[in-house]
Amino acid sequence: MSTTSVHPDLIIDLDGLDHLLRLLADDGYELVGPTVRDGAISHDTIEGLSDLPTGVGEEQAPGRYRLVERGDDAVFGFASPSDSFKHRLFPPKAHLLRIRRSDGSFVVEDGDRSVPRQAFIGVRSCDLAAIEVQDRVFMANDPPDPGYTARREAAFVVALNCGQAGGTCFCVSMGTGPDVRHPHDLALTELLEDGRHEFLVEPGSPEGAEVAARLPARPATDEDRGAARDVVETTAGQMGRVMETDGIKEALYAAQEHPRWDDVAERCLSCTNCTLACPTCFCGTLTDETSLDGDTVDRWKRWESCFTLDHSYIHGGAVRSSTRTRYRQWLTHKVASWIDQYGTSGCVGCGRCITWCPVGIDITEEVAALRRPPEVTA
Repeated sequence: MSTTSVHPDLIIDLDGLDHLLRLLADDGYELVGPTVRDGAISHDTIEGLSDLPTGVGEEQAPGRYRLVERGDDAVFGFASPSDSFKHRLFPPKAHLLRIRRSDGSFVVEDGDRSVPRQAFIGVRSCDLAAIEVQDRVFMANDPPDPGYTARREAAFVVALNCGQAGGTCFCVSMGTGPDVRHPHDLALTELLEDGRHEFLVEPGSPEGAEVAARLPARPATDEDRGAARDVVETTAGQMGRVMETDGIKEALYAAQEHPRWDDVAERCLSCTNCTLACPTCFCGTLTDETSLDGDTVDRWKRWESCFTLDHSYIHGGAVRSSTRTRYRQWLTHKVASWIDQYGTSGCVGCGRCITWCPVGIDITEEVAALRRPPEVTA
């Protein structure tokens, strides 16, 4: 929760939240927020307050997810949605260019360069940290990725100080939450105690302050800020998982021949669910699609996963041909070599890889096992 903003904090009610969504829509933003879809809470295009999952919570455990009725009118009364905002900034499939025949030669045309103005609603602290991680991956390089950079710069971020943790959450361990700690435009905290239903609004940027100034709101009091701190502190005590991070890079490097890799390989299906659900995994591949008449070729960038056999293919075969080596690559990169590469862990503690693993493999459990001597693990 921001305590250093030079812009005044405000309090709005449900009508004020609806007004915020309408303001952003009127400003030309496509609203992207949590909504119930296909039996899960997912991020999708929304029209307004009525699309948010009011009164809906969820139960998350290794390999298990189900919606539950909360018995109240909380708008953000759930833990991490099934997907992150990665889909919107780093699309699963992006058209890069087209090459076509023309008068005996070839013409190269740019792919889809349209960049929607998107307002991300209710970005949890772990997902905000994940966006910053992907900013390092796609924007800190020379040259930066033009598509990601354009989408990122066009986004308006309404962050959320979490009021509910899930059974697979461990953001406290990773230092990424449950309070908002990374750049944003507005930050909300839902206040539900003593029969009230209001939101503390904390501007985090000049653009956010400009939007906040147009809301039907009252100035926040010290009591309001104290209530918001209580929400975050309560959520921090609800974490369903813990990961020990001290010396984690060195521990994983030292565990490359640990027998635990064989144990997890017997359970892992190499289905790629963990990498698809992860908000920071960034592997991609280029594919060319040729028309039947041979006159045009379209080049696409698609998501890839280090769990597929082709991911490590070079001339002569795949470098990582077994599930053991592929899982070891994923986990070691995620929490160890990512630190060397980008200066931060690739794990933000959202717990999605645990929830959406069909066999319930738990990254916190695997890291703990790999930190123990082999004879203790066995």
